[in-house]
Amino acid sequence: MGQRHSGGHNSGTEQAWSALGGDPALTERITYGGPSGLLPARLPALSLARSTVAVCALAAAELAARREGGPLPAVRVDDGAVATAFVSERHLRTDGRAPSNFAPLSRFWRTADGWVRTHANYPHHRARLLHALDLPDSAGVPDVETALAGRRAVEIEETVYAAGGLAVAARTPEEWAAHPQGAAAAAPPLLTLGPLGADAPPRALPPLAGDPVRPAAGLRVLDLTRVIAGPVATRTLALLGADVLRIDAPQLPESQDAHSDTGFGKRSALLDLGSPAGRADFEALLARADVVVTGYRPGALDRFGLTPEELAARRPGLVVARLSAWGEDGPWGGRRGFDSLVQVATGIAAVEAEAGSASEDSQESRGGAKRSGTPGALPAQALDHGTGYLMAAAVLRALTEQSRTGGSTLATFSLARTARWLTHGLAGHDGPLTTGTETPGDALYDPADHLRETDSPAGRLRHALPPVSFAGAPATWTTPPGLCGTDAPVWREGL
Repeated sequence: MGQRHSGGHNSGTEQAWSALGGDPALTERITYGGPSGLLPARLPALSLARSTVAVCALAAAELAARREGGPLPAVRVDDGAVATAFVSERHLRTDGRAPSNFAPLSRFWRTADGWVRTHANYPHHRARLLHALDLPDSAGVPDVETALAGRRAVEIEETVYAAGGLAVAARTPEEWAAHPQGAAAAAPPLLTLGPLGADAPPRALPPLAGDPVRPAAGLRVLDLTRVIAGPVATRTLALLGADVLRIDAPQLPESQDAHSDTGFGKRSALLDLGSPAGRADFEALLARADVVVTGYRPGALDRFGLTPEELAARRPGLVVARLSAWGEDGPWGGRRGFDSLVQVATGIAAVEAEAGSASEDSQESRGGAKRSGTPGALPAQALDHGTGYLMAAAVLRALTEQSRTGGSTLATFSLARTARWLTHGLAGHDGPLTTGTETPGDALYDPADHLRETDSPAGRLRHALPPVSFAGAPATWTTPPGLCGTDAPVWREGL
C-alpha cells in the first residue's frame, strides 16, 4: 500500500477544491493510500468518495493552520477508511443488532413500462404512498406490487408526489438530460460558496489549544438536517471540535438507528418551531450560533423565517449551508428526495444495472440485476456521504475566509448536482472505470481495521471511524451519540 501524491488520477480532488475556492497549490499536501478496488462500480464511486473526503480534510487542515499560525498539516487519505465510512450505516451494530436501513416498501417495482423506486422508510411517507395508491394502511409488498404492475412509471411518480409521498421513475442518463429537472441540475456548478450579503467584521478565531488538533473548536453549529448527507456533514464538524446541536420537530423524530450512526459528537433536541416557546428557544440558539446547516426541501423552513437571508440578518457573520435533493430551480425544486431516488432519476441506477450491479436493499436482485433487468445501485449511498463531506468542507473554508474578510456566507448543495458531477465531471477524468464484477479490494482490506466499539446510552455501538485525517487530527469523536431528542435546546457553556 504505497503512497500516491495528488495528480491526474486524483483530479476529482482538484475539481472539488476549485469549487470550494481553495488555493490549488494546497492539494499537493495530500497523499493517498490504501487498498485498491474498493466501492466497485461502473461509475467512479471511489473517486467521488476519495475526493470529497480529501477536500474536507484539506479544509480542516487549512483552518487549523490559520488558527495556529503555522504550516499546513499534511493530509492523508486512506481508501480503506473512506470506503468503510461511506457505508457506515451498514456497519453499525447496537448491542450486536444490525439496523434496518430500508423498509419493505422502499424498493424497486416493476411497472407497465419500466421501473419505479419508492421511499417509505418514515411512517408518514409510507402512509402517503399507500394513500396515493388507494391501499389500506395494512397493505404490504404484494398489494403494492399488484397496484403498480399495470400503471406507467411516470404516472405513478406524479400521483405519489401529489399525495406527499416519494416515488421516482427509473430513467436513463439520456432521459434525465432531456427532463426539465435534469437540465436545471446540469446548469449550476457542483456547489456554490459565496457572500450572503450581511456585513460582519472578520471572524475572530482564537489559537487552538490541546492535542489532538480540533480546528472547529469553540464554534457552535445548529443542525437542521435529516437522514445521511446533512448529518454526515455535522458529524464531521463535531469530530473537528464544534458544538453541534441537532434540532428535530416533535412530530418528526429521527430513528435512533440513524442517529446512532450520524450523531457522534452531537447533542439532539426537539423543538417545535411553530410554537412561540419553540421559536423563542431557537432565536436564543441562533443569537450565539456560528453555523446553520439545513437539509429540508426548498421552502420548507421559510414560514419560520429561516431563509438564509433572514438568518444572516438576525445573526451577521453566520455561515449557512443548505442542502436539497433536486436543487432549488426547476419543476422539482420543491420536492423531497433521497439518495436512492436521485440515483434512479438521474440514470445512475440504469448505468449500474448495465454493469451487473444490484439494488443494495433487494435480496431478490442481489447479484442478478443484469439478468433480471432490475435497475442497479452504487455500492454506497455515495451521493449522500459525498455531499456531506463537501458540506463540511465548505463550512470550514467559509470560516477560514471569514477570518480574513468577514461577512456572512451561503453554501448550497444538491444531491442531483453531486450526481451530475459523478456522471459527467468525474467520469473519464479519474482513470478507467471499474466494473461491478471486480473483486472489492485486495487481501489488505479488512473493514474491521476502520471500525470501533463504543458504549452509548443506546447500547454498545460498533461504528465506522472517521476518514477525515491530517497531521494531529482526532482519531475519533469525544462523545458517542445520545438518545435522539433528549437533550435540552441550549448551547454548552464555556465555549
